[in-house]
Amino acid sequence: MSLVSEEFPDVVPYKAEEITIPADVTPERVPTHIVDYSEAEQTDEQLYQEISKVIKCLITVNPESFFLQVISHWIPLINERTDKDSRVPLILVGNKSDLVEHSSMETILPIMNKYTEIETCVECSAKNLKNISEMFYYAQKAVLHPTGPLYCPDEKEMKAACVRALTRIFKVSDLDNDGILNDNELNFFQRTCFNTPLPPQALEDVKNVVRKNTTDGVCEDGLTLKGVGMTTWAVLRRFGYDDDLELHQDYLFPPLKIPPDCSTELNHNASLFLQSVFDKHDKDRDCNLSPEELKDLFDVFPYMPWGPDVNNTVCTNDHGWITYQGFLSQWTLTTYLDVQRCLEYLGYLGYSIIAEQESQAAAITVTREKRLDLQKKQTQRSVFLCKVFGGPGSGKSGFLQAFLGHNLMRMVKEEHKSYYSISTAHVYGQEKYLLLHEVFPDYDFLSESDLSCDVVCLIYDVSNPCSFEYCAQIFKEYLVDSKVPCMLVAAKADLPEVRQQFSPSPLDFCRTHRLPPPQSFTCSTAGTPSKDIFIKLATMATYPHMSQVDLKNSSVWLRVSLGAAVFAVLGFTMYRLLLKPR
Repeated sequence: MSLVSEEFPDVVPYKAEEITIPADVTPERVPTHIVDYSEAEQTDEQLYQEISKVIKCLITVNPESFFLQVISHWIPLINERTDKDSRVPLILVGNKSDLVEHSSMETILPIMNKYTEIETCVECSAKNLKNISEMFYYAQKAVLHPTGPLYCPDEKEMKAACVRALTRIFKVSDLDNDGILNDNELNFFQRTCFNTPLPPQALEDVKNVVRKNTTDGVCEDGLTLKGVGMTTWAVLRRFGYDDDLELHQDYLFPPLKIPPDCSTELNHNASLFLQSVFDKHDKDRDCNLSPEELKDLFDVFPYMPWGPDVNNTVCTNDHGWITYQGFLSQWTLTTYLDVQRCLEYLGYLGYSIIAEQESQAAAITVTREKRLDLQKKQTQRSVFLCKVFGGPGSGKSGFLQAFLGHNLMRMVKEEHKSYYSISTAHVYGQEKYLLLHEVFPDYDFLSESDLSCDVVCLIYDVSNPCSFEYCAQIFKEYLVDSKVPCMLVAAKADLPEVRQQFSPSPLDFCRTHRLPPPQSFTCSTAGTPSKDIFIKLATMATYPHMSQVDLKNSSVWLRVSLGAAVFAVLGFTMYRLLLKPR
């Protein structure tokens, strides 16, 4: 009643009416409901009901009876009526401090040390309004900024979950990855969390406070991870953490509407962000991520998101380290196949914070329906899916690896095998991502999802007389009436070709069904396998309306291949010119 009227009431009832403090008059901008309890007017059952609904308890007692009431009655009663895993935070309030000449704080400390659910304690006087508003501010703060998840009073140090959260926040904010937050990074951090920059003197004041309170908190005039440990719940919440120091589901998985027949791709801003992430961790500037650099990059994740199969899914260097192109390719694959997983990963990297976007959803482009692309005979999409079918031993795995520039000399362990490969291909001068997916050879049980793609590749082994039959059966069973363009690949072309037992022959089969002629291919080469066939597949996927007419003409294939070759030469020339100033 003193809080509301700002004066001591002459007549005090046994129980005050419920009071709501509106959000606009509180420092935390959160409405607060205050419920009083009186033994004289209420039953124990009413008390128990109120305790079950409360998120913060103020135990207000007369200092003279402090020990007896708190230890023997109130704390056990509240703990018995609340969930053990989510104990209600308590604040001990010593009321009527105007009646005593000494402070009771020294007697309270042993109680606080024994009961970790006690957030803080305060002495107040309703009569002279001492600490009345402060008491309810502490109540709000204890709910919104609880110390329980952050600090272990027994060990007198931060809890492991808090250390992990702060470490991630520091690494996300350390834009140059040098282990120190310089003035620019500190200012960005301050603006991100508190919506206001720090003037130069304030920056120095922050560093001086850290120097005074934390050993090794300042290094080279910047804050270290140890120094940033002196942080607040405002920072934790800005970086996506909930009250249990877990990244909130709404933060990791923002809403993203994807209509049927549409696909998902990374937009330009997201690619720039991922480029900066790559550069940040490519410490030796060799445009590859070593295992140590990759581990450092994913240190802000709660788990390692990429397994050894990724090194056989995207382009790598001779050591098997992921290249810059391979890094972007894997992100492109994740965005296309599992956009929710992509949103989660971008959340761990702090995309919405660093890119100053509302959420990770701003990184995603949802393409228009494929049906409309076919109607208009053009597309803005840059990622295309190719399903690769073939019987056992037909060369599908080698075909996928050849797309990444690997010949048969590169051995892949069975447990590290990938059924996907993704890289870029230039279609009439435009860079497209082609995603190859090897489908298991069981044509009796192919689902709709197995056949959903932009182009189909049917592979057979020219040295095996039974190999082509599988491709013919797949086409006749599932693809003969489909609008999806198809290509027949005559694999292992380095081996002697034998007559296929299935009739008609592969060439006649293609003529009958108006398919491009069989394309010879081998990955048994001394150097890097040819990419021509992948450019053709990407072209068919980009321009499906051409596949039934123009692409069966070998002259069109010649123009496609020559166009790609010219583009590659021009690109290499530009690359060398750009390197000269360096």
